[in-house]
Amino acid sequence: MARAGVISTISTDDLAPLVDGDPEYFLLDVREPDEVKEWFIPGVHNIPLGELALRVGEVPSDKQVILICAKGARALQGAQILSDNGLSSAVLEGGMGAWASTYDQVEANFAGAKVIQVRRRGKGCLSYVIGAGQSAVVIDPSLNTALYQEIALTHGWTISYIVDTHLHADHISGARQLRDVTKATLYLSPHDPFSFDFEPLSDAQQLELTSGVSLKVSAVSVPGHTEGSTMYKLGSSAVFTGDTLFLESVGRPDLAEQAESFAHNLFASLHGRILPLDDEIMVFPAHYGQEVEVRSGEFVAKKLGELRGKLPALSLSEKDFVAWAIANVKDRPPNYQEIVRINAGQSAFGPEGVEMELGPNRCAIA
Repeated sequence: MARAGVISTISTDDLAPLVDGDPEYFLLDVREPDEVKEWFIPGVHNIPLGELALRVGEVPSDKQVILICAKGARALQGAQILSDNGLSSAVLEGGMGAWASTYDQVEANFAGAKVIQVRRRGKGCLSYVIGAGQSAVVIDPSLNTALYQEIALTHGWTISYIVDTHLHADHISGARQLRDVTKATLYLSPHDPFSFDFEPLSDAQQLELTSGVSLKVSAVSVPGHTEGSTMYKLGSSAVFTGDTLFLESVGRPDLAEQAESFAHNLFASLHGRILPLDDEIMVFPAHYGQEVEVRSGEFVAKKLGELRGKLPALSLSEKDFVAWAIANVKDRPPNYQEIVRINAGQSAFGPEGVEMELGPNRCAIA
């Protein structure tokens, strides 16, 4: 009889660096194939729990095996099956639900300021804390408002400004909550249908952090993904493009049920506002898809010149771009209509909101 294997646990914080390129681990998802196809961790291998006992031979004995499911229960059952067959494994604590709220950070200096990219790994959401002197601005905060406060405290900054790049449809924005606890000024585009108090942005507005260092509103509206999509520049070194331009594609134009007109707007925004910028400027998006490689210590960002050569959509004529955009929008973010209502202030946010936003962001054209 085989000696029982050891069953342990691993946190999502400890998993993140392994996902970033450790060849010694084997991530085994025991959910059903349709669940995994919907939302998964890069590099995962799928053997459904009901098939695991018959397919134990597919699980390597010379690697660290990490089992994952939706919340942990099925993974624990899978770990017991492996243990009965002499294989040790670790269960991911909280499963995909916990992975959705796992964050890491990367930081570097740009244009006299420090840019900290906060990555919400399971959602592909990117937010930013930009600080100089004693002040900071937070772009696209998620619900974990304590994280942004901790970052500011660590660097000796006061959060002076909070901005969203657009009315989000894939996750609950933390902008209002962060405003309430920090008393910072919340700036938003007046072109998106927010129904709560905020300071309206104006084109070319400067959010000064310290003498000579400002985040510039380079366009109060770059419509296409949403009517009020806004981008921000930090000197000539960085542009924060929201969901207008990603590393793997461009923002989808269909979530407001006006795909064709929004696709024309998106083309105009890309070609009128972003593509005229210098090739060396670094593009920092608000999201990334599951095909984008993420590594510890490296920004999810690219120089604009790299994206020009990488993304065929950027070289299409307007007619061809609109046709491509309409033809390639696929599954929408889960619960996106209710998420939009919450973020616009039209519906109340309750405990169910955390469950509501689980799943992939799906903000790019596939």
